[in-house]
Amino acid sequence: MVHIGTVVMGATDVSRAAAFWKAALTYTEREPGTDDWVVLVPVEGPGVGVGLGRSTSPVQEVPRVHLDLYSDEQEAEVERLMGLGAERVAWELYPPDPDFVVLADPEGNRFCVIDTTHGG
Repeated sequence: MVHIGTVVMGATDVSRAAAFWKAALTYTEREPGTDDWVVLVPVEGPGVGVGLGRSTSPVQEVPRVHLDLYSDEQEAEVERLMGLGAERVAWELYPPDPDFVVLADPEGNRFCVIDTTHGG
């Protein structure tokens, strides 16, 4: 049996990306990172790690893989993440009455903030 241990994203500036995701998720470095690689893990308790590796490939406007962050206070989380350096993405693929907001981290990697109270 297998399980997801780490989701890996590319970054041109690994340190900048790590600073954003550490603050966004309350994560810490599993071990000291380098300019090319770091794995972040939850400060407390279990959870999926986030790996950040140096990459020169362009960010995908419609990524095949992305992170979904769940919150019962979506608007407040979106504002908090934008205060950390995230930006709203002009997303043309929103369905009617979406439960998610598309943001990009300081490296341009898209991710969603999901409203867990939506529709229920």
